[in-house]
Amino acid sequence: MVEKTFDFTGLRCPMPVLKTKKELKNFTSGQVIEVVVDDIGAKKDIPAMLNKTGNELVELREDNGNLIFVIKKG
Repeated sequence: MVEKTFDFTGLRCPMPVLKTKKELKNFTSGQVIEVVVDDIGAKKDIPAMLNKTGNELVELREDNGNLIFVIKKG
């Protein structure tokens, strides 16, 4: 179950990654958030950041030009 959705559309690299990392700090292990971005660079950057920080990419899908990341806090 998604705890909260963050809309970072309109932001360009590296802001979607930095904001996602910052927001994850407010959640406890096992909680799930959703992040919506429209910066295509985030398709590689967010999963790379999650891998480095021990968080899990549960799902990545595209919808109307947006990338939607479902992330589980590690």
